[in-house]
Amino acid sequence: MVHRISRLVFMVASIAAASFAFAGDEPKCNGAARECDQQIRQMLSGRRFFGATVDNRNPGLYVKSVIPNSPAARADLRPGDRLIAINGKSLTHASGREFKQVIAEARETGKLWIIISRRNVFMKLDAKLEPYTKEQIQKIIGVHLSQTHPTTAGGH
Repeated sequence: MVHRISRLVFMVASIAAASFAFAGDEPKCNGAARECDQQIRQMLSGRRFFGATVDNRNPGLYVKSVIPNSPAARADLRPGDRLIAINGKSLTHASGREFKQVIAEARETGKLWIIISRRNVFMKLDAKLEPYTKEQIQKIIGVHLSQTHPTTAGGH
């Protein structure tokens, strides 16, 4: 179940945080809704997010979407931007997993300097990872409950 919730948080983080969202059939969660709620809250409290989803194209990573009012949005990251580097680490031939690792490595300071290519022009953007807000955590839990606990969605 913890593995299932970890995968869910990874997917839903694209809505609220900085993860990736890849389409696919996900197995349903077998745990109790209350248990999932508590585990998601525990996993997200104190964690930081970026607020952008990326698409793995050949070659490289492109911004798929940016959450409004997120660190990515405040840094002026936009859909269609190609990620060239983050904190000095090249992403020109990177995978989604490598992007996630670079973001994870920045969690201590929370600071990101990002090199992008937008319409064939290179730009440097600065961003700072932020903690999940209570509202974002509620949204993640709500999505999980509605997708995997449809009879208990909205309730515990």
